[in-house]
Amino acid sequence: MSDARDPSILVFDVNETLLDLTTLEPVFGRIFANAAVMREWFAQLILYSEAMTLAGQYAPFGELAGSALRMVGETQGIPVSDADVEDLKAHIVAMPALPDVVPALEKLRDAGFRLVTLTNSAPSPSPTPLERAGLAVFFDRSFSVHEVGRFKPAPECYRLVAEELDVEPQDLCMIACHHWDVLGAQAIGCAGAFVTRPGNAVLSVPGLAAPDVTADDMGALADEIVARWGRGGVV
Repeated sequence: MSDARDPSILVFDVNETLLDLTTLEPVFGRIFANAAVMREWFAQLILYSEAMTLAGQYAPFGELAGSALRMVGETQGIPVSDADVEDLKAHIVAMPALPDVVPALEKLRDAGFRLVTLTNSAPSPSPTPLERAGLAVFFDRSFSVHEVGRFKPAPECYRLVAEELDVEPQDLCMIACHHWDVLGAQAIGCAGAFVTRPGNAVLSVPGLAAPDVTADDMGALADEIVARWGRGGVV
């Protein structure tokens, strides 16, 4: 059954949803002799981005990434140098696309959906991470939370996309591998789609809205989105 208002614009998270975060692991393996520390660093990065938003403060995501690396180093008793921070930043901007992404984007574009991105990362000069990964050609627009000075899942981030595209939140579907990102979009009336990536899962809490669509990989997610909301190439 079709929803009363089906989304026609798909809004993609970038880091880890489209780009391969695991390619950062060698940096952590070199610094900490344990590549798994990457997950601790990323969790702290997200935690403190959200904490700063709640506290009414903001700094570019790249600066937070370096600060979170130094913080994790301090907790581990391992010094982190300026060169280490620059090495991490260089790896971040060069993350490749995950292997299931391009076929899924092609399928969704061919089904008539408009594709855009919304990232916590600040805008960067060309070549952008999406350009480096060969994905920029699929997206009409790329939005950054830097424009509102708040990090996802703050409602202003998702409203930015709707306002800039001159549509209602109901016209949007947020696609991410982080349930907190999907929740933020759903809270203002967007649809939400969750793709499972290693280290990520849906949070099941009584009364908490589940994602509208959930799948184990981007290809299966695209199939479900097309089956539910596709328009045969007409938007």
